[in-house]
Amino acid sequence: MPIKTVKPTSPGRRTMTFADFSGLTKKRPERGLTKGKRRINGRSKSTGRITIRHRGGGHKRLYRDIDFKRMDKAGVPGTVKAVEYDPNRTSYIILTVYADGDKRYHLAPEGVVVGDVITSGERTKVKVGNRMQLQNIPTGYKVFNVEMHIGKGGEMVRSAGTSATLVGIDKDHAILQLPSNEVRKVRKECTATIGVVSNGEHSLIRVGKAGRKRWMGRRPQVLGKSMNAVDHPHGGGEGHSPIGSKKGPRTPWGKRALGVKTRKKTKASDKLIMRRRTNKKRKK
Repeated sequence: MPIKTVKPTSPGRRTMTFADFSGLTKKRPERGLTKGKRRINGRSKSTGRITIRHRGGGHKRLYRDIDFKRMDKAGVPGTVKAVEYDPNRTSYIILTVYADGDKRYHLAPEGVVVGDVITSGERTKVKVGNRMQLQNIPTGYKVFNVEMHIGKGGEMVRSAGTSATLVGIDKDHAILQLPSNEVRKVRKECTATIGVVSNGEHSLIRVGKAGRKRWMGRRPQVLGKSMNAVDHPHGGGEGHSPIGSKKGPRTPWGKRALGVKTRKKTKASDKLIMRRRTNKKRKK
């Protein structure tokens, strides 16, 4: 869908852009597939302390219950009845009505329109929107909503405009090239949906003003060098002074920032990564 601009009636609207929702077919979500969503505003459930800064406020949202598995509907054809907006994710969603009368929400692939028929199963027709096991998808096809563990449902490649490429099959594993250029193995019995996630122009949207960020639930951020010395390692000094650290930038809690690896060395899934996203080969 194209990006829409507006007249520059204020400095905030001069560079502001919006998504053109003309391709969406429904205003209100399906009542039986929604539920309330309680905001925790960056606080942990156990202690109630702020663990993620700069969160709070924002417009109230209804959560759409998305079916990321779809395998309990194996062999049952479903018809796309609506393409809808979901405030909880960057991609659009589709309302699918199956032949047995059941209704489900799924991630919308690029190019799927109202009236299309989609199916799921171990092996189905190779068509955009259909879901099947990776071992039955032809090499070179683009997929999304990929399972990492058999039967758990899609966990990878779910953001707007993203897709993974099926490179090949190696014994018990399928080889995928992810959007980050990381190449990794996944069990060939895991399922994935054929196609590319919808709303690929999402990354081109310009917010334009701070107030629009507040609608999204994001509070203001301030550079550490603008704070007092008691509040941040970069703080203090006269005006907008340099950070004053020879060892590089620091987090608010004194740890090194920028360029520091955070992945645990003993992560179990390391052995399934064939090529890192930094194009460095994995050490054997």
